[in-house]
Amino acid sequence: MIVCVCRRVSDREIARHVRAGMTFDEVQFELGVATQCGQCEGCARDIVAQCSASHPVAALSCESGPRAIQLANSIKESKAWNSSRHSVAA
Repeated sequence: MIVCVCRRVSDREIARHVRAGMTFDEVQFELGVATQCGQCEGCARDIVAQCSASHPVAALSCESGPRAIQLANSIKESKAWNSSRHSVAA
């Protein structure tokens, strides 16, 4: 549903930013929500509060050293991957 008509911002867009760890002020700065007419501020704040409570941000830590990443075969077999490997090695 569109929450901010002025900036055409949906509830899903707000929720996605909040789940990434943003506060209302950060969402407002990033998306422009509640910066024009202000009619959507209450609804936007409710969405931020609801998403913050239901999806707390997990703390990430990297206790082990660097790890290798397993690439999909389609990536490893692509021309772009093979040509970039040769140019880096040269």
